Amino acid sequence: MTLNTSRRGFLKGAAAAAAVLYIGARPDGALAAGGEPSMLTPFVRIDADGRVTAIVKHFEMGQGPSTGLTTLIAEELGVTMEQIDFDFAPSNPELYNNLFFGPFQGTGGSTAMANSFTQYRTAGAAAREMLIQAAAKAWGVDAGELSLSEGVISGAGQSAPLGEFVAAAAAMEVPAEPRLKDPSEFTLIGNPAVKRMDNGAKTTGKAMFAMDMQLDNQMVAVIQRTPRMGGLAVGFDDSGAQGIKGYIRSAILPNKAGVVVFAETTWAAFQAREALEIEWDDSAAEMRSSSEVKDQLIAAVNADPEYNVTGADLSVTSAALDGAETVVDRTYYFPLLAHAPMEPLTCTIEPTADGGVILHDGAQMPTGPHMALSSILELPMDKVQVHTMFAGGSFGRRATPTADYQVEAALAFAVTDRTRPVKLVWSREDDVTGGYYRPAVAHRVRVGLDADGGIVGWDHRVAAQSIMKGTSFEAMMVQDGVDHSALESLPDTPYALPGMFVGLTDVAKATSVLWWRSVGNTHTAYVIETMMDEAAAAANRDPVAFRLDYLKGEGADQRRVAGVLELAAEKAGWGAAPEGRAQGIAVHKSFGSYVAEVVEISGSADDGVKIEKVTCAVDCGIPVNPDVIKAQMEGGIGYGIGHIMRDEITLTEGVVDQYNFPDYEPLRISDIGAIEVHIVPSTEAPSGVGEPGTPPAGPALANAIAASGGPRVLELPMVNSGVNFV
Repeated sequence: MTLNTSRRGFLKGAAAAAAVLYIGARPDGALAAGGEPSMLTPFVRIDADGRVTAIVKHFEMGQGPSTGLTTLIAEELGVTMEQIDFDFAPSNPELYNNLFFGPFQGTGGSTAMANSFTQYRTAGAAAREMLIQAAAKAWGVDAGELSLSEGVISGAGQSAPLGEFVAAAAAMEVPAEPRLKDPSEFTLIGNPAVKRMDNGAKTTGKAMFAMDMQLDNQMVAVIQRTPRMGGLAVGFDDSGAQGIKGYIRSAILPNKAGVVVFAETTWAAFQAREALEIEWDDSAAEMRSSSEVKDQLIAAVNADPEYNVTGADLSVTSAALDGAETVVDRTYYFPLLAHAPMEPLTCTIEPTADGGVILHDGAQMPTGPHMALSSILELPMDKVQVHTMFAGGSFGRRATPTADYQVEAALAFAVTDRTRPVKLVWSREDDVTGGYYRPAVAHRVRVGLDADGGIVGWDHRVAAQSIMKGTSFEAMMVQDGVDHSALESLPDTPYALPGMFVGLTDVAKATSVLWWRSVGNTHTAYVIETMMDEAAAAANRDPVAFRLDYLKGEGADQRRVAGVLELAAEKAGWGAAPEGRAQGIAVHKSFGSYVAEVVEISGSADDGVKIEKVTCAVDCGIPVNPDVIKAQMEGGIGYGIGHIMRDEITLTEGVVDQYNFPDYEPLRISDIGAIEVHIVPSTEAPSGVGEPGTPPAGPALANAIAASGGPRVLELPMVNSGVNFV
């Protein structure tokens, strides 16, 4: 057979074959489309062969946005999960900003799904309508007769893969208000059979993490940092390093926070660093030990608070407590905690031919390092690119207000001739001693009950090391002097607690402190939920029934908190634990999600506690990816319990005592027998799941230990309060 193709027809066919449809946002936030990515910053790309790519604006540290946001596009567009890929968005805060963070691109606070749910669904729906319109025009039929499913447009006696209409669709206007599917039409959203998109690449080793970056001619940089906050490097002797094969040179960082060592390999860099002799100036350094910090925090919660957070009249609360039949008075202490992600911090700065640079990084908050590199290297913003890669965990560590490790890399690159890539590498020891920790915090709570066991007053004092004060986030996050990250979910607890007063006092930090998985909820949930158990015990009431008495309001928070509380209790067989076992329960709202957990244990605090089972109920709105939600609850529970059991960071004259996993022990697979997760069906807007599983885990365990006859654990970690684990 002879095929005759005119030149015009050939060019038209070639153009169609090369066509790409991009749909995304303009700087004003409106959706737009085009055939060139320069026209807009896209959320979705569709190639002429019908292959779809979701451009994911939230980075992937294991929490699942690469699957979740891709699912939203696939659902609304009408393709299967096998017909769609994902890629990470470039750094562009004007177009890829986190809608909850203002003009800032970043991932955190369990916001990825909540802030992108409508945005990504709308982009997928717009693509679907445009492709159907293009098909309708080509076939001369009414678009209402056509549908798009599994990547195929069909109807009116016609059928063709969507790729055939990409070129025509790319020339169309984006519909102003594309129709979003009704939840009854969902086939992917909420489907437990949808598995993680990144599992395959991570399993085979194809996934590229920041630690995997290996560029031609790169130098490896490691830093010997000041061991005390505020210390400065004033001199060094590298004569012991000069004989190490691969050693290049060392230099004091421009900010004097440490000495950077350059070498051809990571091993050579670490060996050379060990051989350095460094002179430190500690005249302005932090010299307090943990015992002093603890004493200051405890003293602060036993004094009048610096800030009245709720505006309640303290004299009224005090009078109610003075007249109470019973007063439960407890003081709590929470130590510094490290984040300890599996992949230590690392990033690489690569020079480009046009005089710019590319930052290769597991970039949790790309806007910060983008601006930092621009300033330090004196480059225009458009000469700095951020290539976001996978990250092996974070728990908040990769998102600092100071962009600390990216700034280190920029300072290291700045003292070179800028012709070679520089890869900054942290060791595990660097990470544990690295200086950014969950703050040390103390609470004192007095709860008064009347003769019938009802709460009449709740006086709650908190003393904390502020995360936000003194950082670029202070203007946004500190109101009237109050750093609300220290009090999350406390002033606005869903419990209707009569006579509640909340006070806060700041205590100077001895290290840099940072948000840690679930931030302030890590300690506020522990205190509220163990105090509710203590109050229930004082009232001789069942802990679940007692809580429900204070969740009887008509608000959504009360209804949803009560819902997960009752579901977790039901699924755990509350009150019917096998002989030799004890149960504890806790419930908490954080990041828009509601989580209740029951911990069932065997053994005793003296002989060793064994966590037999954790039963979890979670209400996170529309459950976009049940498989991811389940995994995040399991991970959050393990993270919370693992740290509460054994872990703390302590200081001796300002120097961190812990060094690596032997003395900062992670959760072991044998520590928890089983975790069972139950997801509440919902039509509410989706909320976060990366962090909310953590806050109830510790208090549920603590309440189980108390129910078994063990101590009420008021000072963490539990091993410091006489609790042994098997």
